[in-house]
Amino acid sequence: MISPLFVALAAFGCIFGGTFLGALLRRKLPEHHLSGDTKDIVRLGSGLIGTIAALVLGLLIASANGTFESQRTQIKQLTANIILLDRILTRYGPEADSARSQLRHGVAAMADRIWRENGADSSQAEAFEGSSEAQSFYDEILNLSPQNEVQRSLKARALDTSTDVARTRLILFAKAGGALPMPFLVVLILWLTIIFASFSLFADTNATAVASLCVFAFSASAAIFLILELSQPFSGVLMISDQGLRNALAPLGS
Repeated sequence: MISPLFVALAAFGCIFGGTFLGALLRRKLPEHHLSGDTKDIVRLGSGLIGTIAALVLGLLIASANGTFESQRTQIKQLTANIILLDRILTRYGPEADSARSQLRHGVAAMADRIWRENGADSSQAEAFEGSSEAQSFYDEILNLSPQNEVQRSLKARALDTSTDVARTRLILFAKAGGALPMPFLVVLILWLTIIFASFSLFADTNATAVASLCVFAFSASAAIFLILELSQPFSGVLMISDQGLRNALAPLGS
């Protein structure tokens, strides 16, 4: 998967390049092509494209932020369920120490897989396969032999909570690889390039105008960078931290 920073820089080059394209066309076109009526048509057309691009950018930012917050919430839920599961096994008694040990090994392996599967270089070509650590932990719970009603209740709660953990884990896997489609991004950059070309088509490109258009192009490409970063919550600058999940459980016996 292409780096969001690379895409944003390429977008900046294309968008800001539209400014020079417009200035070049202004010098090449015959004078009667730059009449008042032509200016009105170009301004109306660029206004229409600008409105569409603004709406699309706003919707994409909202959608990407929703994806980011949703997956961050799921990681928090996963962490909370793991802590709850460990507390349940602690109350069960020393017989569950082996399961608690398996849980600690499984959490590290789970974190590695989640951040690898959802990272920038991941793909969704492979089917999901349960880890040996998860299966071993579940077997440890199943093999518990309750001696009283309290332990039977705790075992049932442990099985239910481990099922919730597995369900959240599968949801995270199902959402992996949901990046913004490249054709969509190309069309958006094309729209912005056309808009910036129209800015300089009928205006003098003095230093102030060029500097202003450079800032505007940077702002538009920064919005694209933000969208791509939020769409990849498990990699990049805005990556969801894995430390909360990895450090959820204290070492056994501490």
